[in-house]
Amino acid sequence: MPDAGLASADTMETDVADVGVAEGLAAQSRLRRFLPVTPMHHAERFGVWLKLENLQRTGSYKVRGALNALLAARERGDRRPVICASAGNHAQGLAWAAYRLGVQAITVMPHGAPQTKIAGVAHWGATVRQHGHSYDEAYEFARRLAEQNGYRFLSAFDDPDVIAGQGTVGIEIAPYAPDVVIVPIGGGGLASGVALALKSQGVRVVGAQVEGVDSMARAIRGDTAPRDPAPTLADGVRVKVPGFITRRLCARLLDDVVIVREAELRETLVRLALEENLIAEGAGALALAAGRRVAGRRKCAVVSGGNIDATVLATLLSEVRPRPPRKPRRGAAPPRAEPRPPRQRAGTAAGIPFPVPPAPEPAQPVSKEESTW
Repeated sequence: MPDAGLASADTMETDVADVGVAEGLAAQSRLRRFLPVTPMHHAERFGVWLKLENLQRTGSYKVRGALNALLAARERGDRRPVICASAGNHAQGLAWAAYRLGVQAITVMPHGAPQTKIAGVAHWGATVRQHGHSYDEAYEFARRLAEQNGYRFLSAFDDPDVIAGQGTVGIEIAPYAPDVVIVPIGGGGLASGVALALKSQGVRVVGAQVEGVDSMARAIRGDTAPRDPAPTLADGVRVKVPGFITRRLCARLLDDVVIVREAELRETLVRLALEENLIAEGAGALALAAGRRVAGRRKCAVVSGGNIDATVLATLLSEVRPRPPRKPRRGAAPPRAEPRPPRQRAGTAAGIPFPVPPAPEPAQPVSKEESTW
């Protein structure tokens, strides 16, 4: 992958002004015919609303950006075969989108990618090539193949159409009127898109990264030197260098980036399974793991994906034993099961009002051995 201080020619031609709220709304119009609106779930023991992208097609939000990019390319008359590099979720999203639209797709995945993600790509008929042992090595190989064969290279995050597609997550969250939304960051596509969709609504957007896998946080501070990311359960965000477009958007729009310890991530993933009956992959549990360090009365965390390898999940469930949750205080009012009729919030994006039902009161935080929920 290019050095953080440099960018490929096609990326340099793209300015952050090429993607904004209008592009997000256009993406929503394209995608609504193909993708369902994923549910919101109130995790009472965490006191956080969860946007369940683990229930999206292919088990991840990534299908939004991939499908929007293919649909936008078709509108422009570009029907070239598409190639991408991915640790798994972007590859699955591209494979599904290409299958639905009849486009040839090639995916380059690093050795060691979860078998469940490799199988998901092959299921939808895309060609799978494995190369290297990291996303960055797979990226370099995919770029070479694109140049040699005239394919369209579709970045997993550093593409305006992809960013706009991921931004539809934020558009779907907006009616719930959160005061802060927490999103995981790898290359920055989801964080950029959600921030573009929600900042005009007055919502704070906070990114989450893993200790030792914090390239975006460092880039925002001005440290653009590439460093090998540490091993982590969150393989979906293990990116050595963030995107060129996404770095500029995140620096401008994010309110903060929280760094999570690996032990916190592991515990949160297990708690999601045991207490909320939700299966998330490592990157999918990252935003919720960061939630305890983010102040907010109506917090929302994006569960970005659920494609975890069965053996990894079994190992975590056998090794991680969170302390039983503390009993709630007596007299504490439970959250409303049904919201009141929607109200309108002033100052909506592009003049389009979002219905905003009031969110319930947050639940009492839970005390844990390795966290302070």
